[in-house]
Amino acid sequence: MRGARRGPLPGFGLALGFTLSYLGALVLLPFAALLLRALQLTPARFWELVSTPRTLAAFRLSFGAALAAAAVNLLCGLLVAWVLERYRFPGRRLLDALVDLPFALPTAVAGIALTALWDERGWLGALVAPLGIRVANTPLGVLVALVFIGLPFVVRTVQPVLRGLEPALEEAAASLGASRRQAFARVLLPELRPAALTGFVLALARGLGEYGSVIFIAGNLPERTEIAPLLIMIRLEEYDLAGATAIAATFLAASLLLLFAVNLLSWRQRRRVGAA
Repeated sequence: MRGARRGPLPGFGLALGFTLSYLGALVLLPFAALLLRALQLTPARFWELVSTPRTLAAFRLSFGAALAAAAVNLLCGLLVAWVLERYRFPGRRLLDALVDLPFALPTAVAGIALTALWDERGWLGALVAPLGIRVANTPLGVLVALVFIGLPFVVRTVQPVLRGLEPALEEAAASLGASRRQAFARVLLPELRPAALTGFVLALARGLGEYGSVIFIAGNLPERTEIAPLLIMIRLEEYDLAGATAIAATFLAASLLLLFAVNLLSWRQRRRVGAA
């Protein structure tokens, strides 16, 4: 009897066991603990904790700002990636390195810098204040912070795809009579769409969980500029473990459902592009 056929790489069982144990301990176990804690609350008490006007306002701001920031980053990230990959100009390498600045900066430092920049007496805040536009201590400040920290996710996921697309594709489309707009929409965009959606999902996930850079510029006004992660921290500081658990469980469940829906859309788009 011939032995079982072995794969080219040894240690699959050990590596798989380590991976599952690692993910279980670091990811699944905290989620399970949160779920068990939430199940200790009665449905009436749970609904009472998550349906207060302050909590609902925090949910609306967190999800709305994260979605809006991810959409802005999707458009701006595509443009930035296109400029960095398709054009050659002095300072291009420096600009490319600056894209990673939100990754390198501690979130608290980013929040303080954005607040100093967009405050009514800051460089940019003073320019828009005469127009009646306030950024710091408003929901717009939350959006600005989330756009800042989410842009690299779109740029870095789109750049490798753009780098792999030869300019000859655009030249071939032009030789067949396609305009630049048609060449981009029918030749390049279908190839870029899966990577762009992946960047959108990553920026959205980062925006939903962002805390440090937002609390400085938001002002943290209840029912106006208070985000859900901050409200969870406030409940913990008040020793209201039940309130923090209910808000965290609801926020986690809604975030997972939203990310699952967007990932499903991205997966279907990849299948469509692969089938084509």
